[in-house]
Amino acid sequence: MENLRQEIEQSLKSVFAHLDIPESPWLKMLSESRERAQGDYSLPCFPIAKALGQNPVELAQSIAENIDSSVEAKAVNGYLNFKSTPQWLFEHIFSSTPSKAEHQVLIEHTSANPNGPFHVGRARNAILGDTLVRLHRLHGHDVRAEYYVDDMGKQVAALAWGLENLSQDEVEQILGQIEPIPEMWSQKSDHLRVRCYQAVQRLRANKDERAAEIEQEIGFMVHASEEGDAEVLHRFEQAYQPVLDGMLETLARLGIHFDAFTRESRFVVDGSVERLMGEMSALPIHGEADNGAHFLDLGQRGLKGKTEFFYRRGDGSSLYATRDVAYHMWKFDQCKHLINVLGEDHRLQAKQVGLTLQEFGQTPPDIVFYAFIKLPEGKMSTRKGNVVFMDDLLEEAQSHAYVVVKELRPELDRVNLQKIAEAVGVSAIRFNIIRVSPEKGFTFKWEDALSFEGNSAPFIMYSHTRACSIAKKVLEKPSRSSLPTQPENAAIDLMRALAWFDERLSRSVQESKPQLFAGYLLELASAYNGFYRDCTVMRDGEVDAFHFHLSEKARKSLKSGMEALGIVALEEM
Repeated sequence: MENLRQEIEQSLKSVFAHLDIPESPWLKMLSESRERAQGDYSLPCFPIAKALGQNPVELAQSIAENIDSSVEAKAVNGYLNFKSTPQWLFEHIFSSTPSKAEHQVLIEHTSANPNGPFHVGRARNAILGDTLVRLHRLHGHDVRAEYYVDDMGKQVAALAWGLENLSQDEVEQILGQIEPIPEMWSQKSDHLRVRCYQAVQRLRANKDERAAEIEQEIGFMVHASEEGDAEVLHRFEQAYQPVLDGMLETLARLGIHFDAFTRESRFVVDGSVERLMGEMSALPIHGEADNGAHFLDLGQRGLKGKTEFFYRRGDGSSLYATRDVAYHMWKFDQCKHLINVLGEDHRLQAKQVGLTLQEFGQTPPDIVFYAFIKLPEGKMSTRKGNVVFMDDLLEEAQSHAYVVVKELRPELDRVNLQKIAEAVGVSAIRFNIIRVSPEKGFTFKWEDALSFEGNSAPFIMYSHTRACSIAKKVLEKPSRSSLPTQPENAAIDLMRALAWFDERLSRSVQESKPQLFAGYLLELASAYNGFYRDCTVMRDGEVDAFHFHLSEKARKSLKSGMEALGIVALEEM
């Protein structure tokens, strides 16, 4: 709708000149209307009237009467409401081609430690990150989806130690009352190996002589990995890779895939970390602690609270944050626009890394922080073994969706019911997470996610299938259409919703707010349902060309929008 805004601004400039009103700063106050019934854009006249010593109601009316444009202008209680005409909407929807500038962007998301299956609390990172990837691609950007593999931390070392030193019987004995692996996951490597990890964590928590020995051995392996020891890194890979493969299998079920996997260890092995630490030591904000550890005093750069950013231990080894800086320096060589998706618990480190990058003349990456989600049962922890795994949630989603779909479509056979239920379940999980602003925490509720009415994926999916049913019924497609003299209100509302597609997409991408596009897609689906109810496409074998092409435009827009949010675009449900 940028073209519409420009047209309104040009009209206002002309009127302002006629009425001796300065353009600045009043044009900047033109903004999108809060309610669609009011129009597309709105201009409050109160500040203008106050500056001119005039009555705002009278001023708004005077400006409205002098507007010479294809856009409808209406004065309402001191406001100017601008609404695009049906003709403008028709031409915009069916004639204009949006320009999409090529832009390269690297989006790093998920990057969960490969020590066990995904739990629900971490699902938000993967779904949010993948949605950003999809939205950027729909916007025309060249996107690289990146997974940063933590292949050398204590968690991987603990997993490796457990696999090398504990038998399966010992693992089960240590875990005791922890619920065993469900039969359906008994062959899935991430579920199998997380029990070994949990057993090691229990042993480490005992604080006895054996725990001390385990801690020493794990510490030795971690230190060796930080020195780039090829043999230890290979042992780590043997331990975590099957787990990572299982995690990726889960993500694939959610429609999430990656273009590249980058290991943390590569920056140790190739010497990047050592070179970086040398360069850090030469910075004017460098400091050294009594134990020989090196740090950057980021308090000199405005950081509050924990101002010392340690990058080298007293024994000369690097820290995770050091390797993270090296990783970002490398990423800037791959692409100049970086986006990271991080949990809210990473805010401090992200700030430290960003300030360090600035010391080397790099712009910090854009970061999308998110709050963790919960199920009604409460919080989840991988360490304690009382988690709700994503695999289980997906199964439950399908089960819940199956019941709902069967009630609506009792005539379908089991195979088709399961297919639809899987699509609905996955889509419901994704959309219920995406529609909420990332920084807001919330509790996942099935009754909200699976509703076929209101703010849900099934509501959007059902709207799309309605458009598909019309497309199937019209066998001979009319080649052209024109705007009727008096189009139905529902048709105008649908055109107006369609006209906002590119603007909403662009804003969601620019602000890294996928919830904006999710909200828009609900608006589009609602507008289409109104059109489907009030506007006839085919009657007595005759096709209304305008209604048909409008329905097709909506169908294609719904489909591309659904794909951008990871909602499965079924043709029938």
